[in-house]
Amino acid sequence: MVASGLLALSGCVTHHQAPDDRPLPDETGFRVVEDVRYSPADWPEALYADLYLPQAGAPAAGHPVVLMVHGGGWQRRSRDDMAWIAEALAGRGFAVMNIDYRFAPDYTFPAQLHDLQVARQRLNQLAEQYPLDTTRVSGFGFSSGAHLISLLALVASYETPLNQPYGGSKTRLVAVVAGGLPSDLTAFGSGRLIRQFLGGVQEDMPDTYQAASPVSHVTDQAPPFFLFHGGMDMLVPFSQAERFRDQLEAQGVYNELYEMHLRGHVTSFLTAGSAIDEAIAFLVRQQDS
Repeated sequence: MVASGLLALSGCVTHHQAPDDRPLPDETGFRVVEDVRYSPADWPEALYADLYLPQAGAPAAGHPVVLMVHGGGWQRRSRDDMAWIAEALAGRGFAVMNIDYRFAPDYTFPAQLHDLQVARQRLNQLAEQYPLDTTRVSGFGFSSGAHLISLLALVASYETPLNQPYGGSKTRLVAVVAGGLPSDLTAFGSGRLIRQFLGGVQEDMPDTYQAASPVSHVTDQAPPFFLFHGGMDMLVPFSQAERFRDQLEAQGVYNELYEMHLRGHVTSFLTAGSAIDEAIAFLVRQQDS
């Protein structure tokens, strides 16, 4: 009964701004280099990633890359959650760097953004050892991971204190896939997860809440976005995706929204198979554009 229920759910979607169908690349094998340390030697905490490498021959410039970030409310879970998506991407010709990051409340914002920024820079170094095209790096995250990868991509497109000292143009992404994205943290009040992540209540630090909200950083220089979101998400309401999409539209930024009806926050991840296929197709189109 559970399997049949999940199958029924998989068909209940609306793909807003859906482009014409386009076949995915042929599947290929891949290998995984585990526990690659990406944080600098003097970083407050040693941080690691798994590097997925397609076995098919790489283009002359190397494989396009996806920087992948897991969810967990900024304070739990691990990169293991994203392994199945990393495998799907690697099977379609993308190298994937699937990372962990520092957790709240021991580390508060912008520590996690800094982790992603140094991970993106580490990719540039790894390209000396592996066939990686660091001019074609995209991002992929779910929930708090979607928040962090979106913020990374958006702040890299313009001058902001959040780029100091690790961000800026060297951390640019060419496209982003964001699932269950909390795009406007000011809309959540001072709930426990956000309060621990940001280090205080909104009343005392409104500028921090705004600065940590991806929707505050959308400019016409933002990369294309593919958003997937549960229509019945009670933890991160669907309106969060709609507001973010509206801001992208206002700035003329290409985007697609994959609305998963009858899905909540967790089920939109557990039954995300069709969304992942569409996300991969989106990333392929952005690599070719």
